Amino acid sequence: MNASGKDASRGRPPRQAAAQAESPPAARATAKAAPADRPGRRGIQSIEIGFRILDYLLTALRPVPLKMIAAGTGMSAANVHYYLVSFQAVGIVRQETDTGCYALGPYALKLGMAAIEQFDVFTAARPVMAELATSIGHTVFLGVWGNRGPTIVYRVEGGASRPIIELRVGSVLTLLRSALGRNFLAHLPPDLTRPMLAQELAEGPPNGRGPKADDTPDSPAEVAEMTAAIRRNGISRCRDALLANFTSLSAPIFDQTGFMIAAITLMGPIGVLDDDLAGSTAQALRDQARAISAIAGWTPG
Repeated sequence: MNASGKDASRGRPPRQAAAQAESPPAARATAKAAPADRPGRRGIQSIEIGFRILDYLLTALRPVPLKMIAAGTGMSAANVHYYLVSFQAVGIVRQETDTGCYALGPYALKLGMAAIEQFDVFTAARPVMAELATSIGHTVFLGVWGNRGPTIVYRVEGGASRPIIELRVGSVLTLLRSALGRNFLAHLPPDLTRPMLAQELAEGPPNGRGPKADDTPDSPAEVAEMTAAIRRNGISRCRDALLANFTSLSAPIFDQTGFMIAAITLMGPIGVLDDDLAGSTAQALRDQARAISAIAGWTPG
């Protein structure tokens, strides 16, 4: 120790140096890791409580009286009233002058419109697709309805099968011989898909293949049966039609109005990709597509 009373090797006061020397490495590591082990970030409870009121007004679909809000949120009428006064002050809640009932206000409408404008399906889908490609191991596509029909706008490769070089970003797929196309056919207004559907039915199977060489419908009645099943199952499937020996599953993404704006599609070799509509792969795809739809403001009917 030098004349200044500090540990010459570390430049610390002797008591601090001794305390650190006596602490075992595991204890020091635990102390450093402690912040990461803390519970989730703390929020402001009053805001969370207030949003129970806003959520009730959102689902009520009409102006409602104070007592009904209190009953629906499990709060006292007096407590609800305090929140409503503050919400009215910022315009997120309004009160009808003739009935005294409460409803969402003009600022809530502005928030909703801003959220719609800021939503981007590509940004929302990209991390979901990466997760699916990693966990399931097959190629994942994001498709939208373009000016020529179902169009691939993004893709992520999985590691369980070869890259599907036949399908690239910008590829336009058929309505009847792709899971993506079948998905749009089942959910878009018929006026949008009718010309393309009529052309594909008139052309028949490609390359002279027999009409039942794959699972492609070849009549309006079979198309109606297929699309009804897709809407019922919440997912479409296409086997051995777009590419030989490949199967695909596609789940729709809806916006706040219930309009289908995109779809996530998985594709892999038959017998390797689990395409059981009741299986875990199909359920994971459905769940992820519904999660993106929820971000876009969609609620199940």
